[in-house]
Amino acid sequence: MADDDIRDQARICAVRPGTDLGRHARMLSRLHDAVLSGDTAPDRARRLVARSWDRVRAQGVDPDAGDPPGPLDAGVVEHRRTTSPLVPVLPALRAALTSVAEDARHVMVVTDADGVLLWREGSTAVRRRADALGFTEGADWSERSVGTNAIGTALAEGGPVQIFSAEHFVRSHHGWTCTAAPVHDPRSGELLGVVDLSGPAETIHPTTVALVDTAVRLAEAGLWQRHEARLDALRTIGAPMLAGTAGPGLVVDDHGWVAAATGLPGVERVAAPSADRLLAVHGLGPCLPEPVPGGWLLRPAQAGGSRRMRLRLELSGRPPNAVVEGSSRWVHPLSTRHAEVLVLLARAGVSGLDAAALSEGLYGDRAHLVTVRAEMSRLRRNLGGILQARPYRIAPEVELDLTGLEQSRIVRESAAPGVAALRRD
Repeated sequence: MADDDIRDQARICAVRPGTDLGRHARMLSRLHDAVLSGDTAPDRARRLVARSWDRVRAQGVDPDAGDPPGPLDAGVVEHRRTTSPLVPVLPALRAALTSVAEDARHVMVVTDADGVLLWREGSTAVRRRADALGFTEGADWSERSVGTNAIGTALAEGGPVQIFSAEHFVRSHHGWTCTAAPVHDPRSGELLGVVDLSGPAETIHPTTVALVDTAVRLAEAGLWQRHEARLDALRTIGAPMLAGTAGPGLVVDDHGWVAAATGLPGVERVAAPSADRLLAVHGLGPCLPEPVPGGWLLRPAQAGGSRRMRLRLELSGRPPNAVVEGSSRWVHPLSTRHAEVLVLLARAGVSGLDAAALSEGLYGDRAHLVTVRAEMSRLRRNLGGILQARPYRIAPEVELDLTGLEQSRIVRESAAPGVAALRRD
């Protein structure tokens, strides 16, 4: 481990090796009471803790508060889990931390970027204690909700945090210690969530900081490997596409990372493309982003022609296909369910459909919101800017070719109520 990393972890640790934990906890309790009452404090809080206490007092958090608000409904939690970018690295986090948590009387927790608990594993006895504290799946453990704690404070500080005993702002948390670190998307730096180890206060150990930090670094390395694999897959599509077009161009992913280029060597990344605006690329000038499977084709505006794109649904073949034509042409095979979704969105027009309306059209009720959102997440990942959200709809600049829709195999055979209704129209 580098010297800088060792020094950083020493600053983050709530206790030093050899600390008398009982005595330190009693001092922190007196400090906590003095700060809140305005009396003379026996010592000073660590800078990180003092900053957090200032924030949560300004936010009006009650130090005598009970359980946190919530938890969120199970369906909402399941949707957050399904769409979490941390799902692919959960096995690595479990391998690094779950067994340690069980042995050390801790629970491992993974939250989203809002501080909402999505997964919790580890010691059964500690989980029961956590239940009594409201430290459960679906609960919000941001600072604004429950005051100073490793999860919320890691989100607020943007780095790893260890909190011990009465460093927690809310008194009912004083019997706990927690160590957390944020996970960032290595492509964009975006905050994705927090990994936390929590347990009874007497189980605190300085090495927990290094353990959680290592697990987070492994997770971020795993996300980067997935990014490289997706770029490789996009390259197999983008390189032939660029070879078949005249002039310079790039094929990039949703974050602007370049998978393939022609006439413009040495470019690693550009700004993230969007279907509704021109994108300035150094060496190319203004470009028209066009969606391709898994990414975007960027070509100079003067060479790209019209911004209009055409989507044709070929729904009688096996599999059915979405055919997209712009300055290039590509074909994406569809599952039956994704074909039905596109039929419903095509019929809805520019007003689109929300998740509840899609659930009704696909299943005949409005109770399948989690499933619908998961399907839409996968479909949008494949079709890129062709589809928009809130509500779900086909992008307004895309021209639809629905020739033969009512007579297609998908419409003839579909059991989805909204699609089957087209047979009666």
